[in-house]
Amino acid sequence: MHDLEPFFNWRDDYIAAEDERSPFFSIVYNEFEFDKKVYNYLLHPQWDDFGSNTLYLKVLFVDYELGYTVIEFIGEWNDAIDNDVMTLKRELIDLMIGEGVNKFILVGENILNYHASDDSYYEEWFNDIQDGWIAAINFRPHVVNEFVENQIDYFINFGDYLESFPWRTLKPKQLFHHIQEHLTKRLH
Repeated sequence: MHDLEPFFNWRDDYIAAEDERSPFFSIVYNEFEFDKKVYNYLLHPQWDDFGSNTLYLKVLFVDYELGYTVIEFIGEWNDAIDNDVMTLKRELIDLMIGEGVNKFILVGENILNYHASDDSYYEEWFNDIQDGWIAAINFRPHVVNEFVENQIDYFINFGDYLESFPWRTLKPKQLFHHIQEHLTKRLH
């Protein structure tokens, strides 16, 4: 897992460590030592720690004018033991909502497992973004199944078009446009 870097092709467009409105502003990454891990597996040092023991992320892009963000994840999403969604909501999402972000694109191809608890923080997140949405792209089928079995898909959009989306070939605004268009059609 230490070879899996966060997507870096948008670094000319956005770097969270250089964004004064980001919770990760001014973070300096250790390029010579692995300082993060999921269980016994070391992670690439570019991943950001938001307070979970098993889940890390990278804010790949934020557009405050259009109110959207793209966040890539790696690890195990564990609400049953660590309540990762609560930590994510309090340490990152609430701050982003405070900055006007109400559309969230979650990239989950590196999420290995999901362990559910209750849906209250997903519901809170959903309610806090009134005219916004949460879209999950490229999550593994067994992870999507766990989210769906626990009715989290009521709050986060999964499936179909979003399951194998070629997001790496696009620029952030193109990705946002495609996801927004798809979700608008789905809702109407």
